[in-house]
Amino acid sequence: MSSKKKSKIEVAFIYLFILVMFIIIGYPLFWALMMSVNPGSNMLVTELFPSNPTLEHYKWLFTSPNSNYLLWYKNSLYIAVVNSVGSVIITSLIAYAFSRYKFIGRKYGLYMFLLLQMFPALMGMVALYILLNTIGLTDSLYGLMLIYLGGQIPFNAWLVKGYFDTIPKELDEAAKIDGAGHLKNFWTIMLPLAKPILAVVALFNFMAPFMDFLLPRIVLTSPSNFTLALGLYNFINDQFSTNFTRFAAGSILIAVPIALVFLLLQRYLISGLTSGATKG
Repeated sequence: MSSKKKSKIEVAFIYLFILVMFIIIGYPLFWALMMSVNPGSNMLVTELFPSNPTLEHYKWLFTSPNSNYLLWYKNSLYIAVVNSVGSVIITSLIAYAFSRYKFIGRKYGLYMFLLLQMFPALMGMVALYILLNTIGLTDSLYGLMLIYLGGQIPFNAWLVKGYFDTIPKELDEAAKIDGAGHLKNFWTIMLPLAKPILAVVALFNFMAPFMDFLLPRIVLTSPSNFTLALGLYNFINDQFSTNFTRFAAGSILIAVPIALVFLLLQRYLISGLTSGATKG
């Protein structure tokens, strides 16, 4: 078999694999979208291609007095923004310290970060609940944000620290010669060059509160404090609930802020590792 023919076969298999993955990923999303525009509320009688599509379920989410959807959306958006911004600030400071400073316990601190990533978050749920109950932050958005901010440190700090290590230390030394201290070096050199990895951290931590269900389920009890995942779950939680079409409509709208943040950070996500470091 010629190399040209072999190459065509390989390309064909690659496209076939991409098509299969697209179907596996896209079909549930398409089904949820079609369910959200189906009249009625029962999942068992919905059609994949509804003959009379309607937007009444979307309208109900925003206008019905029985719907707390806007409140849940606001809660999730608030937690996501605080978690995203806070994670970038905390993670970058910790990663900079581990990347550029030499101090006692640095090596074992990195090992601890690596070790903590090996255990699932589910193992600490009881301890986290007891901790929040002790400090009076159960059923509180602030308690939930505290856990998110603290829980992301090991993985993100390890990730960003590895990125900081790739930035030449000669840049730091040149800045020190010009009179820059550690803080100025951090803000003017490290952060601008680390925009790609910080954008990844910001995006992942923005997405987490919209996707997470288990932690809000344990921490939050008041409907006024529910996040979207927890609030939408109550649409179909009851034995006799048939709000599947409203559930689908609410689920589809979760993707809107995530898509906007992705588009906002896209140019940083695809930029080079240290773009602009050698200019001038």
